Amino acid sequence: MDSHEQIQRARDFLEEVYEKKIHSLLSKGLSTLVVDFSELIKHDPEMSDELLEDPEDVIRAFELAMENYETKDFKARFTNLPESQYIAIRNIRSAHLGKMMYIEGIVRQSSDVRPQVTSAKFECPSCGNTISILQIETKFKEPTRCTCGRRGKFRLLSKDLVDAQRLVLEESPEALEGGEQPKRLSVFLKEDLVEPKMERKTTPGSKVRVYGIVKEVPIILRTGAQSIRYDLMMDSNYIEPIDETYQDIEINPEEEKEILDLSKNERVYEGFIQSIAPSIYGHDDIKEAILLQLMGGVRKQKEDGTTTRGDIHILLCGDPGSGKSQLLTFVSKLAPKARFVSGKGTSGAGISASVVKDEFLKGWALEAGALVLANKGICCIDELDKMTVEDTSAMHEAMEQQRISISKANIQACYSEDTEVLTEIGWKSHKEVKTLKIAQYDQNTKKIEFLPHQGLYIYKYKGKMFHFKNKRNDILVTPNHKMLLKRETGKNFEFMCAEDIVSYRFNFLNSNDFIGKEKILFILPPIKHKQNRKHKKYTNQEKLKKIPFDLWLEFLGYYVSEGGLQKRATFGIPQKRGEKANKIKKCLLKLSKYVGFTLSESKEGKYIRFQITNTQLFDYLEQNCGGNFLNKRLNINFSDMSKNQLRILFNAMMVGDGSSDGKSYSSASRELINQFQVIA
Repeated sequence: MDSHEQIQRARDFLEEVYEKKIHSLLSKGLSTLVVDFSELIKHDPEMSDELLEDPEDVIRAFELAMENYETKDFKARFTNLPESQYIAIRNIRSAHLGKMMYIEGIVRQSSDVRPQVTSAKFECPSCGNTISILQIETKFKEPTRCTCGRRGKFRLLSKDLVDAQRLVLEESPEALEGGEQPKRLSVFLKEDLVEPKMERKTTPGSKVRVYGIVKEVPIILRTGAQSIRYDLMMDSNYIEPIDETYQDIEINPEEEKEILDLSKNERVYEGFIQSIAPSIYGHDDIKEAILLQLMGGVRKQKEDGTTTRGDIHILLCGDPGSGKSQLLTFVSKLAPKARFVSGKGTSGAGISASVVKDEFLKGWALEAGALVLANKGICCIDELDKMTVEDTSAMHEAMEQQRISISKANIQACYSEDTEVLTEIGWKSHKEVKTLKIAQYDQNTKKIEFLPHQGLYIYKYKGKMFHFKNKRNDILVTPNHKMLLKRETGKNFEFMCAEDIVSYRFNFLNSNDFIGKEKILFILPPIKHKQNRKHKKYTNQEKLKKIPFDLWLEFLGYYVSEGGLQKRATFGIPQKRGEKANKIKKCLLKLSKYVGFTLSESKEGKYIRFQITNTQLFDYLEQNCGGNFLNKRLNINFSDMSKNQLRILFNAMMVGDGSSDGKSYSSASRELINQFQVIA
């Protein structure tokens, strides 16, 4: 079935079955139509089969068909798929890739909602042609060439963004057998699926059913190469909550008759008590308390706004072997939403909730703990006495107020876990510092130097913290943290505790003299060609090159600011301003005498483009400096360099991406900006 036929069939189906609903949605300003699969299969069985086997094309056909109603960006969502399309997370295989399926599970993690690029437009500097590139991969894609034949860097004109969020779904415990561990799967939501109304239904701990397309995600190795293995994810088309409560338990006629018979029994209450862990003799009072806890009470709100919780908590104390753990295990299997955890291997974050780094959308994600997952159910904690006081304190709010507050990693404004340290090779997170030298202030010499540190100390802190932020600094510290600063009216820098800084205007000590020695030469490492080349231009690249260090720093500054890698062994550096272009050309001509390459120059509109083809130089730049504007970096140890040589690098970078007044520098590479701050 071709695309035109799919669109026509979708149009016929919508006009016959959903026309009234579409008009109702349009009148309310809504743009999402939820289609019942059972309606589609009755109207067009062939189209329904296409939806299951080739969902992306069919969904797109429905959205194009709805453009007849004079509206754009109308989304088609499908629900009520046949049971044959249900698959457990643990059973997903490569055969299911690209198919329309649905899964069920508990939301374990929920990331922040972040914008995602779906399409980008670029302008060719040579002919002015506009090039549109769909962003369907995880990596930002740029055009490789224009219709006029130009290759290289294209100017980004605009980009279309949609809201995106990542959930991590975990299999429900009641779906597991024996000692099976629950499996997880990442689910991506976009557009209307992350609206506030929908987001409230997908908070950690919620049980949901997700309809979507199973896809593969490439795994990037530490070297930057792509692994031959792939990760699995689901691109969600529709999501609906299916939280199971006591009211959701299905009762068959036989069970209903048994319940009615029990209701006529005068000793039914005693029978319920005896049915709690019947293999354990005695403990009638404890079993009665467990029964009352399972049934629950009524939450009451008083006139003054305070509330009284309707649920009780039970603490079992007794000698070893008296059946405490067996009672907990029985309850965890009996209650619909129950979680069993052992205090010996559980932290406060595992009990309540924690904040984890989202490696896909590069933000923070909230991961539900046992108490959150057992919401409206029972949480059974064994070996409570083995937990530390700090970990048990995480339970207090949940037990008394029946809610959990998170104040970490900007989920409620806290930045301490994101603290970065200035090292000899740029800003690094505290986990990346390891043995690197870090910037330290010497009170005797009044200088900042890069010195070895004495170790990293991590401790739990609960209390008020102070946030200091300006254009160069953004830190969160404890009240007794000593800050080195100078008041606006002061002459010298002084130490003050954070809690004593009330309303002063002040300056931080941002930089100091570099005490490194002048470097004479840079050694460009040789390469080895795969083929046994004999020509001089190839054999010359198999020898190391000695380049004056000042010249190399100037070249690096121009490259990381303006340059970019093109096809194999070729890179270019464009520049619009004539005097700056002359500086770059002069530097490249000097460099060619040491490396051995021919410099070509071309005029592209307002730009002058310098192009170099040299595998030895290309390989070094690709491995150490990055190939495009998003991953540019400097592989330099700044602490060993003199102030004069750092000034050479600084001036060259400002020629490329510096402001006209020489006071600011811009780059799309976060790593390069962090490194630039070291020398600025």
